[in-house]
Amino acid sequence: MVKRNFLKSTLMASLTLIALSQGAIAANPLLKIGFVGVTSGPAASWGISNQRSMETRAAWINETGGVKIGGTTYNVEIIAFDDQKDPKRAIAGMEKMAQEGIHYVVGPNVDDGAAAVRPVAEKKGIMYFPYAFPKELYTKPASNAVLGMVANYQSGPAIYKHLMKANGVKSVAFVAANESDPLSQRDGGVSAAKAVGLKVTSSNVTYQVDTTDFSPVLLPVLKTRPDLLVLSGVSPANAPQLIRSARELGFKGTISTETAQDANVLKEGAGDLANGFVSVGGASTPQLASDKMREFVKRYTKMFGEYNDESNTKVYALEYILETLKANPKGLTDVKTFQKTMDTFEAPNPYMVGNAKLKYVGMSSFGQKRQVSVPLVVNVYKSGKFETLFVAQVD
Repeated sequence: MVKRNFLKSTLMASLTLIALSQGAIAANPLLKIGFVGVTSGPAASWGISNQRSMETRAAWINETGGVKIGGTTYNVEIIAFDDQKDPKRAIAGMEKMAQEGIHYVVGPNVDDGAAAVRPVAEKKGIMYFPYAFPKELYTKPASNAVLGMVANYQSGPAIYKHLMKANGVKSVAFVAANESDPLSQRDGGVSAAKAVGLKVTSSNVTYQVDTTDFSPVLLPVLKTRPDLLVLSGVSPANAPQLIRSARELGFKGTISTETAQDANVLKEGAGDLANGFVSVGGASTPQLASDKMREFVKRYTKMFGEYNDESNTKVYALEYILETLKANPKGLTDVKTFQKTMDTFEAPNPYMVGNAKLKYVGMSSFGQKRQVSVPLVVNVYKSGKFETLFVAQVD
């Protein structure tokens, strides 16, 4: 009887603690932030990195008491929608966010989706942070999209100049999937390559995304004997297959892309054949990372059992949204106020050492501040992991 009463008392105490804990959490109103992006299919890792970064940061914020905006402290709730890399589903996802009264959305991850949701975002009063490169999304009269990363027409020239100096690259060939995003990035890469003085030996070869044998695709390209092979807009699933095929066909030059990649996928799909592969990385390096960035990586890894280097960039979108709202709480319901705040917004960058700042950039590329400022970190793959090749900045 004593043992039974003890167990009963212990159970009641535990339930009371849980109830108190849930009550404390529920005491804060919810601030819903949306995510619309691809989390399935060949490009899934791009969106998964987005969603997991947001969920990790939201859980961290809520665990430590919430975020204070104006006179109110909120818990952050992430409302996610997988658009499956389909523009029609992306529109449906943005409509869902509008129905839930959400004014701030991260994504979509690709050009078609980001362009497709623009009318909905502008009509419904939603600011969205896509990872897509078309300049018309960020130049006037467009006003509701904010580029969440460094664009290929910003990273491409930096990569080409580095490889020209470090590797003696003089010629380049481009290969792209037969889809609007990769083709657009290829065209931007060709223009950038010519602008920095590279000879373009091939730029018209394309492939279908469901291709399994890339040798016939690459053979005519490699016959032009380029020093550099650029895989324009390549998805993480296709990258190792293309790299493996190029190396098995005897290509000895440098292979690069302006899209972010997954080291684990490269390791599994290409192994050491991927050594030397150059790609855009997350916006952090061990030298740049603050204690808070290291804590973010630790929490992310604990939540999901693994970490994607691209999340060094993807962590920023939610942070920018919350910090801009803190700077002017009227933006909670009025995106026009948010837009005006962006012009002069500045806050400490919690993820970098030193005096780095969160601020909006893009004047050089778009004529208005419609891009988050994150470092341009370019990586090189070596034996299962990425190493930093160089770091640059976009204005």
